Amino acid sequence: MTYRAGIIGTGGIAGMGILGMHDAEDIGKKKVRASHAGGIDAADGIELAAVADVDEEKLDRFGEAWDIPPENRYVGHEAMLDAEDLDVVSVCTPSYLHAAHVVDAARSAADPSLVWCEKPIASAVSDAEEMVDVCDETDTELLVNHSFRFTTKLQQLRDLVQEEDIIGDVLSVSTQFRMELLRNSTHLLDTLVYLLDDRASKVAGHITGENEAVESLEAAERVDDAGGGGFVVMDDGAFVTIDCTIPREPSSMTLNFIGTEGKLYLNNDDGEWRYWRLEDGDHVEDSLPGIEGAWTWDEDYRDAFANAASDIVSVLDGEMDNPSTGEEATRSLEIIAAFYISHYTGGQVSIPLDRPLRDVNITSW
Repeated sequence: MTYRAGIIGTGGIAGMGILGMHDAEDIGKKKVRASHAGGIDAADGIELAAVADVDEEKLDRFGEAWDIPPENRYVGHEAMLDAEDLDVVSVCTPSYLHAAHVVDAARSAADPSLVWCEKPIASAVSDAEEMVDVCDETDTELLVNHSFRFTTKLQQLRDLVQEEDIIGDVLSVSTQFRMELLRNSTHLLDTLVYLLDDRASKVAGHITGENEAVESLEAAERVDDAGGGGFVVMDDGAFVTIDCTIPREPSSMTLNFIGTEGKLYLNNDDGEWRYWRLEDGDHVEDSLPGIEGAWTWDEDYRDAFANAASDIVSVLDGEMDNPSTGEEATRSLEIIAAFYISHYTGGQVSIPLDRPLRDVNITSW
């Protein structure tokens, strides 16, 4: 069986390239493999059957690049969801539209079994919770594209941390990544909660107000999304510092874990992963069992989309559980929302967020 997929939104992550990730001269002009459409195209058992966008020019450009027949290109997602019978709906619109588009897809006549939503899950925690609830009600899998989860090395590392207990109980984590919190740093935060298999309990944050995408994306208006960070105390007690204040060019995605049995250093921009076991009070450097080399954007990130599409097929076939659920994706959004709330109120914030704090909306692209 080949599953039929439709995409809502024809921007960069859908298949036409992202500034900072792909060659500038290619963006918006030809198909890019590190994308939802690229992942679907590379995976067996699934095909891209339809696409929708409110911008007819972008819709046709995407349709031509990815060989979508004109009759399967729809102006507006409602038209596609009314006309098509789809197994998968991929939501690639700006984050503030995710909730509406996921809910519409789950309740639509298209009747998809799975919705593949681009990260971050939403712009407000209450929106994310609604998405999860509606997908539960309609028996629709909600899979969120935190793409690091679909890379083999990070999956292996999680097994070493969670199953093999190579660093013991995690006591402290220090992290750094580029601004902005929603557009970029959700990758870092999801990696954190994924590796720890944990949820934040207390947060204090600072927001810089800086957003380099305003200039680099030639955006017509400012959004709330900005650089920021702070500290997070996890449910299991780990103390985490987050620094996502640095512009893209000088930044490095780093995570440094210290545990009762060892420590772990990850730098995904410089391609360096290091591990030390704690032996008689001394840290002794050792190799990571079963992992050769470090995570890289060129290889691992590029392959993540095809891996995600293959996982979608496996989920639909009943061969595996959803590896990136809406509930798990909400954990990173909770931290980002709490950073903003803490910054503007001057206090620490407890998670889960109380109403009306769950309704705080952080605008982004």
